[in-house]
Amino acid sequence: MSLQERTIEVEQRVLEACLRSGRKREEVQIIAVTKYVSLEAAGEAIHSGLTQIGENRWQDAQAKWEAYGDEANWHFIGHLQTNKVKDVIGKFQFIHSLDRLSLAEELHKKALALNIQVDCFIQLNVSGEETKYGLAPDEFFLFAEQLRELPNIRIVGLMTMAPYEAEKESTRPVFRELRRLRDELNARQILDYSIPHLSMGMSNDFEVAIEEGATWVRLGSVLVGK
Repeated sequence: MSLQERTIEVEQRVLEACLRSGRKREEVQIIAVTKYVSLEAAGEAIHSGLTQIGENRWQDAQAKWEAYGDEANWHFIGHLQTNKVKDVIGKFQFIHSLDRLSLAEELHKKALALNIQVDCFIQLNVSGEETKYGLAPDEFFLFAEQLRELPNIRIVGLMTMAPYEAEKESTRPVFRELRRLRDELNARQILDYSIPHLSMGMSNDFEVAIEEGATWVRLGSVLVGK
């Protein structure tokens, strides 16, 4: 399939998931994950209108960002090492993988020096898989309280990755729990603002994530290919 054909198919699937769950199509945004495709393929995606671009590592993203940085909004969606903050800050509009205090403190320090605010998603390991990064849910509320001391970080949402399941319906409890945690955080008013977003759902399970409230889905192979 061509990029155009894949885009049309994904759009239809997103729309149908929204209809099934009584949501408006504009409530869901798509991040085109270009980590496995070439510089040229990333450029084709951006020029086709897929301007929310997700990358996992600065080493892989650098050439793409240098070529197309001004033409897209960039999302850092992979595990971020503290010593790599200097490379991504100011270049990526969103960091989806804030998962520990040391990283938050480094992001805040660099943001302060640049006089900017960094929009972040707190990454939670809802499934409890040892192979996945993210805070354990029982550490989440204390972490949110600690972030109150770092005003140059703004939390815009929560992020998680569900286990890869042959039966995508099995991922539903993970997405439902992330939504519950976001709603509880807002209800407790730990932060002095509400957080609206849920970054959840990938190529194999994004429709279930949308049905459970995803506002950002991260789509690689199903959209931009491999």
